[in-house]
Amino acid sequence: MATVTEQRTYRRWAMLALGVFAQAASAVMSNGAPFLLPALTRHGMPLATAGLLVAMPMVGMVCTLIPWGYAVDRFGERTVLIVGPLVMFAAGAAAATTTNYIALGALLLLAGIGAASTNGASGRVIAGWFPPDQRGLAMGIRQTAQPIGVGIAAMAIPAIAATHGFSTAVLVPALMAGAAAIGCAIGIVDPPRPERTDTQTNSDNPYRGDMTLWRIHGVSVLLVIPQATVWTFALLWLNRDVHLSLGLAGALVTVTQLLGAAGRVGAGIWSDRVGSRLRPLRTVAIAAVFSMAALALTAWLHWWWAALPVLVVASVITVTDNGLSFTAVAEIAGPFWSGRGLGIQNTGQFVATAAVAPVFGALITAAGFPAAYLAAAAVAVAAVPLVPKDRRR
Repeated sequence: MATVTEQRTYRRWAMLALGVFAQAASAVMSNGAPFLLPALTRHGMPLATAGLLVAMPMVGMVCTLIPWGYAVDRFGERTVLIVGPLVMFAAGAAAATTTNYIALGALLLLAGIGAASTNGASGRVIAGWFPPDQRGLAMGIRQTAQPIGVGIAAMAIPAIAATHGFSTAVLVPALMAGAAAIGCAIGIVDPPRPERTDTQTNSDNPYRGDMTLWRIHGVSVLLVIPQATVWTFALLWLNRDVHLSLGLAGALVTVTQLLGAAGRVGAGIWSDRVGSRLRPLRTVAIAAVFSMAALALTAWLHWWWAALPVLVVASVITVTDNGLSFTAVAEIAGPFWSGRGLGIQNTGQFVATAAVAPVFGALITAAGFPAAYLAAAAVAVAAVPLVPKDRRR
């Protein structure tokens, strides 16, 4: 018969699995919507209109990450992890039944609003239930939800849309969200928090008189730019400059995504071993500088034999900071502010990621891929001195 300690261990890992699944469902909705473009345009919808529609989930997500974070701090993680996925399920199911463009856009926007709920709530559950010596590992595993979700979307949505149409394809994330809401209702328990009055909670604002969290947010925004540069343009570079076929280039990019997910877990284990999130974060920032600079140099010299391994290494390094910074924010913000802190963290990263495609696309058009990689390295340079000094947890 399992002891109380073993039961608690099983429960926290079960809650981690539920959090990963809920976050993956959100990723399928927000990042998988562009895979609906072929189905939307096949029957004559203008590409501009279709592009606007598939952007709606991401718009809804970015605009509501901080309010959902406040809801986590105010009402608890379990409530948010039930309500948010239910909103995503209802909006996605309704979107599958409408043919009106305006209604479809509004419903996809609402689905994105629901999807935003899982970002802070799932992270807060993990930070609250896992002890510090396992928290980095748990957060690293949680950070794999996005590539898992994107992978599910890439495999399922285009194929289902081509065979059964848009309405069936949009049900994929909706049904996942419904299953996540049921699972979280059954399995999620709010982490214990100390009793505080509203006055005491507001006075404990970790942003007041301390720049630590703001510096971590700034580091994350800066380091997401090299990450987004590699993810956004790697396929195009491999096909256009390296002259790989789209199939082979796509396979290489998929491998880098999988390795990147493993890298997030490895970084979490590393931070648990050394008892710090910020020291590994500084090392990752320095490694991002060198890997992106090496990618720029090898691409400029057309040393493809070296550029391809460097691309793989850079793809892994530039994503490993996510779990580290996410865990640091949750720990430093504390149980009454971590929801908002994680909301601010994600908002900044999403906004920066959205800016990469047009800004670096223009730079590539004007000066080529090596210049874009070198610019990303320069951005990473700015992140290194911004990493705060370590502090005891």
